Amino acid sequence: MEHPEIILKRAQPFIELMMEYQCALMEVETKLNVLNEEFASKYKRNPFESIKSRIKEPLSIINKMKRKGFEMSVESMEKNLFDIAGIRVICSFCDDIYTIAELLTRQDDIILVETKDYIKNPKANGYRSLHLILDIPIFLSTGKKHMKVEVQFRTIAMDFWASLEHKLKYKKDIEHSEEIAEELKDCADVIATMDCKMQEIRNKIEGNL
Repeated sequence: MEHPEIILKRAQPFIELMMEYQCALMEVETKLNVLNEEFASKYKRNPFESIKSRIKEPLSIINKMKRKGFEMSVESMEKNLFDIAGIRVICSFCDDIYTIAELLTRQDDIILVETKDYIKNPKANGYRSLHLILDIPIFLSTGKKHMKVEVQFRTIAMDFWASLEHKLKYKKDIEHSEEIAEELKDCADVIATMDCKMQEIRNKIEGNL
């Protein structure tokens, strides 16, 4: 068995990379919280309900690297995986999703790498969300470094649906899976209609203020 110090030394580059991703999450969260505070002050409302952040689990990273056929190294992880650091922003209304996304990506230290709009173009199973891959600088003692962060924007209803679908997807030996998948797709369509209706109601209320 290898000496623990040798194991830790080999793991140190990975540990440092995860720390850097955590710093990148903090940078993006701060920017989002500043926008939230500004909206609360200027418009007397918050554009989003909550923020959830996470660093991908080591086993999930390894499995994805293997599945994609990437070289198993810290350098390869950083080069090829853009969802190691992730933030989920839960909004009440679809309009707020696009407003906050635009305000965030307009900031001059952020580079928008990729956009996947599953709200306007839902996945076949009904999944809806706006995904952005951002390149953001962090400032370490050794200097500036650019990191990738994935930001997902969803309404409350979209998030509820996605959480339930994720749990059911990984159930083992589930019966009537095709029927359940179809029911989930129907639910996603109902939720999308409800989100649109709630947006219309809010627009009417604001139009009368």
